[in-house]
Amino acid sequence: MKHYQQQPNAFPNDYLNNLWGEIQACPYFAINNLNRDFVCTKGFSVVFQRSHLTQVEQQFPYFKPYLDLALQPHCNAFYLNPLQLKEGSRVDPHIDRSLRSYCKTIEPPLVVSVLYVRVPTNLEGGELVLRSPKRQLGQIKPQVNTLVYFQGDLTHSVNAVKTPGNRLSLVCEQYSLTEVELQEIPPFIVESRAVQSAKKQRK
Repeated sequence: MKHYQQQPNAFPNDYLNNLWGEIQACPYFAINNLNRDFVCTKGFSVVFQRSHLTQVEQQFPYFKPYLDLALQPHCNAFYLNPLQLKEGSRVDPHIDRSLRSYCKTIEPPLVVSVLYVRVPTNLEGGELVLRSPKRQLGQIKPQVNTLVYFQGDLTHSVNAVKTPGNRLSLVCEQYSLTEVELQEIPPFIVESRAVQSAKKQRK
C-alpha cells in the first residue's frame, strides 16, 4: 500500500444500517473520550489485543464483520472507535498513537482502517486529509460503505463538516508491537466518557 487505498461497497447495505443503529444505541456512545484534536465529536473506544478478539466480538457482535475484513494479520494490538461528526465538527491534524496512554514509547500504528457507515446527503466538508511532512498525499471525500486504509505514520485531519446530519465512521488503529510493549497494553478494555460519568455519579 502506498499511502492509502479505498475499497468501495465493502459490506451489504443492511449491515451498515444495523451498525448505525447498534452504535447509536450503545450505552458507551457519548461525547468523545479522545484528545482535543477531536472537536465536537462523539464516540467510544475499544482497546484490545488479538488474543482477546473473541471477547470483543462477544461484547460487540456488530463489529465482527468489520473486524473480520479490516484487521491485518500481522497486527496484534488495536484501538477501535466509532467516530461521529456533525455540522461544525472537525478533527485537527495529528498522527495516531492512541495506545500511548498505556505505552509511552509506542510507534504509530502500521495501518489505520476507516469504514464510512453514514454520510449526510450532499455533504460539504468532512474530507479526510492525509499528509506527509512535506506535502498533501490525498483528500478523501467520505462515501458510504467505502473502507479506507492508510499508513499509520501519516498526519491526518478531517475538514470541518458544513452540512446538517451525521458523518459516522468506524476507525481502527492497527499496531504490530513487541512482546514487551504488549505487556503494557490492556488485553481488552472499553474507554468511554459515559463510563467515567457513571463512576462519578456512584461516588
